[in-house]
Amino acid sequence: MIIGIDGNEANIEKRVGVNTYTYEILWGLYNIDHDRNNYIIYLKSTPREDLPRQRENWKYKILPGGSVWIISRLVPHLLFTNRRPDVFFTPSHYVPPLTLMPRVCSIMDMGYLKFSTHLKKYDYWQLSLWSAYSMLVAKYIFAISTSTKEEIVNHYPFAKNKVVVTPLSYDTKKFNSGIPQSGVDDVKKKYNIDGEYVLFLSTLKPSKNLVGLIDAFIAVNRAFPQYKLVVAGKKGWMYDQIFRKVRDNHLEKHIIFTDFVAEADKPFLIKGAKLFALPSYWEGFGLDALNAMAAGVPVVVSNKGSLPEVVGDAGIIVDPHNIDDIAQGIKKVLSMDKKDYTSLVAKGLEQAKKFSWKKTAAKTLEVLELAKKK
Repeated sequence: MIIGIDGNEANIEKRVGVNTYTYEILWGLYNIDHDRNNYIIYLKSTPREDLPRQRENWKYKILPGGSVWIISRLVPHLLFTNRRPDVFFTPSHYVPPLTLMPRVCSIMDMGYLKFSTHLKKYDYWQLSLWSAYSMLVAKYIFAISTSTKEEIVNHYPFAKNKVVVTPLSYDTKKFNSGIPQSGVDDVKKKYNIDGEYVLFLSTLKPSKNLVGLIDAFIAVNRAFPQYKLVVAGKKGWMYDQIFRKVRDNHLEKHIIFTDFVAEADKPFLIKGAKLFALPSYWEGFGLDALNAMAAGVPVVVSNKGSLPEVVGDAGIIVDPHNIDDIAQGIKKVLSMDKKDYTSLVAKGLEQAKKFSWKKTAAKTLEVLELAKKK
């Protein structure tokens, strides 16, 4: 059997969200399937050095192209190639519109339907229309959390029997309780972080509720002035109000913006934090909340989307629409004595053990093989 995969989401330097998911799924399939199936990974450009190496059953097909690559390059190739995949997997919302083989897609979340004003109009319409079409034509749909599956079925009842939950996970070699302090010190120096801090790590965009977090941190800072807020992540869209909020409240000395953080630095940045805060309006999963728990760092997350599912009772759950609730959640962790703090860390470590990229890759492969037979 030949499995075709659109690997472009993984073939970039600065990976977040769906990029990390695609990267890990590629490596997962590569590691568990050495000879049962053949793979063709379709890319716009030469594969990056950290992607799996080519071997007998793992090949890359480069189809140079631009922003309309799926339609202008991928679709014609899949229609007319002599070596056509038996099934095609798109680890994102955008399946090729026309193929002669079964298609499978992944859905990260459905938040764009609830919060359309958080997106640019073009991005919203592309995401909503193409996602709906992808789910309609797909043999199976991977949802990265149970809450995402429920949202899919709620909006698209026809997809009820197509959706399979394949949760995200974390790299146990990078995120664990043994991350060395020397690495933490180096990363803090690199990003000009001095003293203790609360960490936010994600793309800067409205859905992450950073403005709400900053408002909450104003109250936190009064009670715990020794802590800074570190905002780590690349600029997404509609982020001007975040920086305006900091300027208007004269918080420049209390809030540190790092911009994009390299993957190699993430474990140390997370490990150095007193707590990890993610009060999002929605999350398809919340991968860095899981990374934080795996690294032994308590989490304060919102009660929306998949975050309660990922964190369970191992973190502090808050209402993202209630600034005081966010502030109280953060202050609760910062005021814990050593015993209670250690207990919360232990709960997080146990919760993280429930997730595995190997299991997710195995389930993904099982469904891809089933799609061919269906």
